[in-house]
Amino acid sequence: MDKEKPQKVIKHQGGFFQDTMTYIKLIGRLMADKRISPVLKLLPISSLIYFISPIDLMIGPLDDAAIVGLALYFFIEFCPKEVVDEHLKALENVTSNIPQGFQSSNPSEKPIQEEDIIEAEFHDKEKPIE
Repeated sequence: MDKEKPQKVIKHQGGFFQDTMTYIKLIGRLMADKRISPVLKLLPISSLIYFISPIDLMIGPLDDAAIVGLALYFFIEFCPKEVVDEHLKALENVTSNIPQGFQSSNPSEKPIQEEDIIEAEFHDKEKPIE
């Protein structure tokens, strides 16, 4: 009776913000995927509507954030595993080609190579070199 532990959807690659951005990108990709049921896509949409609506059924903003977080978590969990894995693999390929510290808005750009870096000193033309 050896039960397998459920694997986490996203492996922790960086800090909190990098993991959060990966979740947001994954949810965006899943929302655009035609293989995901439109009924299932109502889960993140309705949670965001609840979050920004002026009607507050519970007290405080933390419970609203918890509801959105749970809704997004269940959205990913209810999506077909092979579709989620496909999108995660695509996201990992995009981020693995970018050197640490460099971010590109165009994922089709080739990554910066060491031979592409030019080291030089900066001198202001207005001031004489000492």
